[in-house]
Amino acid sequence: MKILVTGKEGQVARCLADHAQKHPGLKLVFAARTCTEVLLDLNSEASIRTAVRATEPDVIINAAAYTAVDQAEDEPDLAMQINGIAPGILAEEACNIGARLIQISTDYVFDGELDRPYLPTDPVNPIGVYGKTKLAGENAVRAATPDHVIVRTAWVYSPYGQNFYKTMLRLAETRDEISVVNDQIGNPTSANEIAEGLLAICEDWAQGGRAQLGQTVHLTGPEEMTWYAFAVKILAESERKGGASCRVNAITTSDYPTKAVRPKNSRLSQPSGFPAAPNSSRSI
Repeated sequence: MKILVTGKEGQVARCLADHAQKHPGLKLVFAARTCTEVLLDLNSEASIRTAVRATEPDVIINAAAYTAVDQAEDEPDLAMQINGIAPGILAEEACNIGARLIQISTDYVFDGELDRPYLPTDPVNPIGVYGKTKLAGENAVRAATPDHVIVRTAWVYSPYGQNFYKTMLRLAETRDEISVVNDQIGNPTSANEIAEGLLAICEDWAQGGRAQLGQTVHLTGPEEMTWYAFAVKILAESERKGGASCRVNAITTSDYPTKAVRPKNSRLSQPSGFPAAPNSSRSI
């Protein structure tokens, strides 16, 4: 089975590459805007269509996105093109060649006002540009092809790219203390875990299955915690391994204003039966 993966340099794509060797029946082809085996620019409709037609994949995993949450407030058109319009074009092309599409989405499609973890069936209500554009991408995919899976995740971390986990370690190297928000809660999620879940879906499809097809599902880490608690855990683990650590102070969202409003509750409920791998990658 040939799988076209967008966003080659992103956290999920790089973890997919790391785990691909454990799935010899799956051939992953990686696409990005520059320096890659397949040129694919989500800001260009022609580039998207050309890349899909040239590659002729059985599955497309759209792991690329505009993820600069605050910057999206100043660049709504670009964010919409990449997060909202491009997924629909990918889905159209997938449908035209009989391929299936996995679209990665986010907790930001919810407003964060519920007092429990969100189910995939809960009403959406994004409160910022980023969330609105990601929801537009979900809807575009649903409209373009029935052969899709939308996978929502949250608080992604990995050894790659820019993420909260790496930021905490970097700050601890030069500071005696840091302040972290303690009134936003979610599920820290390893990009390795996401990669294994996506590859498990593709393995099922390669064997003739229809796992999660046509559905919207949630794939997150098993633990619920605030950003503050996550920071404490990261730095405690770093210290245990002989790495950098420092004191962590709990603050409120109002103490750390940002251009984009974040959901207070980003917890996502993962349904039973999701074909993910054993929890080998859930540790920090």
